[in-house]
Amino acid sequence: MGKLVSWPAALLLIVPIAPALHYLVGAPQLWIFFAAAAAIAVLADWVRRATEQVADQVGPAIGGLLNISFGSLAELILAIFVLTSGKADVVRAQITGSIIGTSLFGLGLAIVVGSIGREKQLFKRERAGQLSSLLILAVIALLLPAVFDYTGRSSTASGRLVVTDEQLSIGVSIVLIALYAANLVYTLITHRDVFASDEPRGSKASWSLLASLAVLVTTTAVIALEAHLVSGALEATSESSGLSPLFLGVIILSLVGTASDLFAASWFARQGKMGLVLNICVGSAIQIALVVAPSLVLISWLIGQPMTLVFSSPLDLFAIVGTAFIVNAIAADGETTWFEGVLLVGVYVLFGLAFFFV
Repeated sequence: MGKLVSWPAALLLIVPIAPALHYLVGAPQLWIFFAAAAAIAVLADWVRRATEQVADQVGPAIGGLLNISFGSLAELILAIFVLTSGKADVVRAQITGSIIGTSLFGLGLAIVVGSIGREKQLFKRERAGQLSSLLILAVIALLLPAVFDYTGRSSTASGRLVVTDEQLSIGVSIVLIALYAANLVYTLITHRDVFASDEPRGSKASWSLLASLAVLVTTTAVIALEAHLVSGALEATSESSGLSPLFLGVIILSLVGTASDLFAASWFARQGKMGLVLNICVGSAIQIALVVAPSLVLISWLIGQPMTLVFSSPLDLFAIVGTAFIVNAIAADGETTWFEGVLLVGVYVLFGLAFFFV
């Protein structure tokens, strides 16, 4: 338990700031929004740390399932609270931002950091190829509802369409979750030896199982509180800052949810573990597309705020498609250089500028 007292523990001092500003001070919503967002980023890292501690003690198969289940917990909770406030378009923007944020900014930054003092870094092409293929598959599935919607709107015989956008989104969501479940069976059970990482994360479990579970439960509850504050302050923050809710979703909220992945990726890249970096960055994007997005569609119906997977903005679609093909190109040769990292970050900045001015 000694490792609990460290700089991540010191960052927990950020967590009570937003509740204090909201319930005690009555501060402007802009302050509450960014304080709560920073707290979620800190707590997301503790969820990741606690999940890894539990995974180290229960074995690779169950550990893999735990990492999948809790790896995007912060993004999911935050998106649910934004969804309950009736802002499905912001949630879709958050999905877009999470995919491009981890695949472009996160991976690019990690490559640059890891390339300092190295000519190039190598990784397993087999695993990278499977990750990029899954990402392209997810992109195609996410494009389908938008193409269906466009077809229905432009067709003069729209009465022939026998399902709605909502029904198609539910069907696509179920298929995506089933495909991801099949991928888990493939990588964790039937072909575990092929895809086993030869780059261990490092230290073994240093927390007890009870302490790890306690941290996991506590941080989840506090993330829910902070997410409630973020969603409640979203509109006021947009008005006072001059930033559109969509930009806040694509850039701010998405980076908040994936902050722990970005830091972890850069940390492992500095240690030369580029295979783990790809698992974290591309794997996180896949998790968003194949698990979080379809789960939000299904949850939205349960809470009475139906959301579809129709990304109506061509910019969203172009960003997601472009990201998938860029990642596929990076993963093809089994090696990276610093310039590839700079290119990835540069493309992310360009997308950010486009979303800012839309």
